[in-house]
Amino acid sequence: MNPKNNLIIGIVIAAVVAMSYNIDANPVEFVEGIPNLAIVAKEMTEVELDLFGTAFWSMLETIEMAFIGTVVGVAIALPLSMLAARNLNRKLVYVPIRALLAATRTFPSILWAILFVIMVGLGPFAGILAIIMYTIGFITKLQYESIEAIDSDPVEAVSSIGVSKWQLIRHVVVPESAPHLLSQILYMFDYNVRQTSILGLVGAGGIGFYIINYIKFFEYGKAAVFMLVVLITVLLIDWASVKIRDKYIVKAQEGMQVKI
Repeated sequence: MNPKNNLIIGIVIAAVVAMSYNIDANPVEFVEGIPNLAIVAKEMTEVELDLFGTAFWSMLETIEMAFIGTVVGVAIALPLSMLAARNLNRKLVYVPIRALLAATRTFPSILWAILFVIMVGLGPFAGILAIIMYTIGFITKLQYESIEAIDSDPVEAVSSIGVSKWQLIRHVVVPESAPHLLSQILYMFDYNVRQTSILGLVGAGGIGFYIINYIKFFEYGKAAVFMLVVLITVLLIDWASVKIRDKYIVKAQEGMQVKI
């Protein structure tokens, strides 16, 4: 192995050890805590089946929150991503837009949820607003990076015939970046479902409200029912995402290769 690579690896390992010591990350405490995890796991096996109905409806609310937040967030993010792309705009335009989006991404969705709970009160609406804000920051960044990565030849060829920027976006930018966008939306929805599941911690609705409260009062068997429903839902969404990707994204990429 290259001595330079050995030096880099050594520096990284030394940094991990030093930082672990600085924040009191002690592996011994983890090993000593394993028996406590076993106790919790045992209590979680005592599942109360009569809670599955409540868990199902609260999970449905969570999915609805994630769906609305994702759709609205993506709708707002798309025009912002066009403005933030360096190959479509001047520096005077994309720099402030990127700064605004960076500020949006600075706060995780749970902090946005706290803000919106203060603004609109407890309930799912605050959670939806939080998901919208996080989706805007996340999707916009992924999308403007995808736009900047598209082949410059079609963009230059279309621009050379004097088309408007709207026509350039409609006929070149959107078709070229569409497969990436669909993949990003599927990932964002999957992420938002999981993220919405914990927004109940701050009273922003969803199934997380029940999970957090049962854990708070050490009722792990009841919490296990809701966590199991979340797990099943996430697995189903992941399966559906794979099917959608195979049907649309892969075919779209194959079609582009055939054209080339």
